[in-house]
Amino acid sequence: MDVNKQVEVIKRGAVDIISEDELRKKLGENRPLKIKAGFDPTAPDLHLGHTVLLRKLRQFQDLGHKVYFLIGDLTGQIGDPTGRSEKRKQLTREEVLKNAESYKRQVSKILATESGSLEIRFNSEWLSKIDIFGLLSLTTHSSVAQMLAREDFKKRYVNGEDISILEFMYPLMQGYDSVVLEADVELGGTDQIFNLLVGRDFQKNFKQPQQVVITMPLLIGTDGAQKMSKSFGNYIGINEPSKEIFGKVMSISDELMLKYYELLTDQNLDEIKKMHPKEAKVNLAKILITQYHSEAAAEKEALEFERVFSQKEIPQDMPEYKTDGRKNIVLILTESKLTASGNEARRLIKQGAVSFDNQKIEKEDFIPKNNGILKAGSRRFLKIICSGN
Repeated sequence: MDVNKQVEVIKRGAVDIISEDELRKKLGENRPLKIKAGFDPTAPDLHLGHTVLLRKLRQFQDLGHKVYFLIGDLTGQIGDPTGRSEKRKQLTREEVLKNAESYKRQVSKILATESGSLEIRFNSEWLSKIDIFGLLSLTTHSSVAQMLAREDFKKRYVNGEDISILEFMYPLMQGYDSVVLEADVELGGTDQIFNLLVGRDFQKNFKQPQQVVITMPLLIGTDGAQKMSKSFGNYIGINEPSKEIFGKVMSISDELMLKYYELLTDQNLDEIKKMHPKEAKVNLAKILITQYHSEAAAEKEALEFERVFSQKEIPQDMPEYKTDGRKNIVLILTESKLTASGNEARRLIKQGAVSFDNQKIEKEDFIPKNNGILKAGSRRFLKIICSGN
């Protein structure tokens, strides 16, 4: 494919390209470019927010380039401070490696793994071999002033909040990753722009051609407010049961739905806008479930959704919860995982979104005394089984 057509594909959905002229020059060399994207395994599952970058990586593969899926097993133990108003909790080596293995299994749902265009690397391969002098040498490629110019560090500094020296090391290590891999292009979210540019600086200092930086938009979570993150509880995991994916997609706003179409699918947006919002959401849910589960699962969940929510019936299959008739509704909601926390359970009760056998629950101390169906929100059901009944 010629350079202009490649650039057209690469620019779809991208926010920044630094710089497009450099990208065109590299593409004009008629060789497979080295495309890098780093993922810190801070949680065991990938979610749809991660797939924005993964889909762009797949596009590069389809254009004939070499993708480096870099697992930040060492940097993941430090914790990326990007966008954080406080220090991240550090993970153990065991937690990071367990999550990394899960990542390796999941990326095959998006990236081509058999063509030779994918290489999975761990940055501990080189970072763990750096001695104290090498580590100190990395610090000479940046300054405290540069670090404090970064928005999240600047905010914490002004507020008198702690910034560990270890956090300053994170972007330096990410930059060194680019040097080791001799990356031609590095992808990241818009919140990663500082770290990505550090990579360019490092390559220049190491007398290497500088990588092109491409940023992709952050996918807003199901709450419609914050970026998708497991920490915020607003995520859709690609390994989640198809039922959960379908229900979460149906819960998002119409405006957010269109953004999901743009970033997560190849659908024609003009055609999608002609569809009824409910029809469009069902279609989006089916597309995502087909990709991460199967077409059969997508059709099954669409039929079940129509039966339950359009015809006001209860699901045929739902989890069961056994109680002794002494546990209150908040405890049941949290222990059964119907809600992520006690605070969410209380919020739903306050909103009138929790019912037991079609009777709205208004008090947090309500205790089910008999078998019945508990409903939280519009799509979460639980069969309550009371001992002695």
